[in-house]
Amino acid sequence: MENKEQQNQQKLSGLEDIIKNKYQEAQDLKAAGINPYPAHIDVKNTCLEAKNAPENTQIATAGRLVQLRIMGKAAFAHIRDVSAKVQIYVQRDLLGDDKYAFFKKHIAVGDFVFVSGHMFITKTGEKTIKADKVELISKAIRPMPEKFHGLQDTEVRFRNRHLDLIANEEVKDIFIKRAKIISSIRKTLDAKGYLEVETPTLTPSAGGAIAKPFETFHNALKMPLFMRIALELYHKRLIIGGLDRIYEIGKMFRNEGIDTTHNPEFTMMEMYQAYGDVNTMADLFDEILGNAAKAIGVEKVNYRGFEINLVPPFKRVYIPQAWQETFGEDIHEILNGRAFRRDKLIALAKKAGVAFKEDEPSDKIYDVLFEEKIVSNYKDPVFMLDYPTAVSPFSKNKPGDPEIVERFEVFVAGGQELGNAYSELNDPADQYQRLKDQAAAKAQDPSNEDADIVDIDYIRAMEAGMPPTGGMGIGIDRITMMLTGQDSIREIILFPTLKNQEK
Repeated sequence: MENKEQQNQQKLSGLEDIIKNKYQEAQDLKAAGINPYPAHIDVKNTCLEAKNAPENTQIATAGRLVQLRIMGKAAFAHIRDVSAKVQIYVQRDLLGDDKYAFFKKHIAVGDFVFVSGHMFITKTGEKTIKADKVELISKAIRPMPEKFHGLQDTEVRFRNRHLDLIANEEVKDIFIKRAKIISSIRKTLDAKGYLEVETPTLTPSAGGAIAKPFETFHNALKMPLFMRIALELYHKRLIIGGLDRIYEIGKMFRNEGIDTTHNPEFTMMEMYQAYGDVNTMADLFDEILGNAAKAIGVEKVNYRGFEINLVPPFKRVYIPQAWQETFGEDIHEILNGRAFRRDKLIALAKKAGVAFKEDEPSDKIYDVLFEEKIVSNYKDPVFMLDYPTAVSPFSKNKPGDPEIVERFEVFVAGGQELGNAYSELNDPADQYQRLKDQAAAKAQDPSNEDADIVDIDYIRAMEAGMPPTGGMGIGIDRITMMLTGQDSIREIILFPTLKNQEK
């Protein structure tokens, strides 16, 4: 242990010396009239454009120096920007004695450089810039992580995402793909006549979902405010107001646990379509996910140990039918209006051999049966439709069946949720009662410090008349995890929430 501590102290001391010397080098350059941080660079090409250019094409590009090999009177190096990595060849005879000497003494791995010259192909067949000019445009003070190799510790990576992006090219690729996925979703919805909207992040009540909010206080108004946990209530106001097709992609905030699929701050998309329903939303999800997969060039992906097929249409499974096939009985046997027949549910769970606690709420026991015995059978994206009213109190009932509602969830890889959709309630009396029931249920739950405040303004808006509407929520982070094959949400969020380090 003592030797390891001594080694760490030596590393720290060595790092401090490097930083001190680099600062001094930058200061010396300034004193000599050379600005190591110039304001303007005349870049005309990306590194990718340079790599793709024919021989003898004149190039003017820039990037971070990631590799350097000096061989006396010449040097080979690689520079990289967001588009690609390209090789450069620096020769004393072409650059001149003084500039080549400067290059050898003052330009190091990690620095940003401007390079101009013409393209040629080396004896090994690599497209290369034969440099006639190399300029230092940003001096790196800290050394790069292990010379761009081996930055693997996840805690270090997430706390120093800039180093992670430098050292691990595949990480940068994930976030480029994430941007393309979001852009594709916008293109799909815009092409179908949806209007992108923006609604408040700070709200007077935490409604639209069942989740614990972050609370703050507005000093001037002398009132508490909540970070939004969902978009639903504002979006339905817009449907009522005549904006028939809307969507929003934005941050949600839930003051709950952190694990591989949950971050307190996450990105959600909600959309609503007047005169649509749950089936409209299912068709739309097929199109959204299929187009997003095309945007990053994948048809299949390895995710959570499964090879996932991403070519729509995706399978649609109706829960009452699947329940009958799985358990050999009608799902209505365990239902009683908006509640469960607890004795029947427990008996079925014991018969099915699933593990549960006797004092668990009925909906939790149902979830175990549903997830372990039905959802777990599907690896590719699958719609699960027609939920019991007992676990979906905010969706319209199936015509003629008060115990089943028009709702779906999309699952993948045996149980990872991607999206959720309803045929939305538009009866103000029914909606008001369900909101009150929800608040009462939360008040009885000891894990909830406060019950939801029933949003009376929303009910008043609904009293103005709301058309039949289909609504859907899609987890942007979950979609990105699947499409990029990442098991942890922290891998697809640039700056995930982390516990403070001890000083």
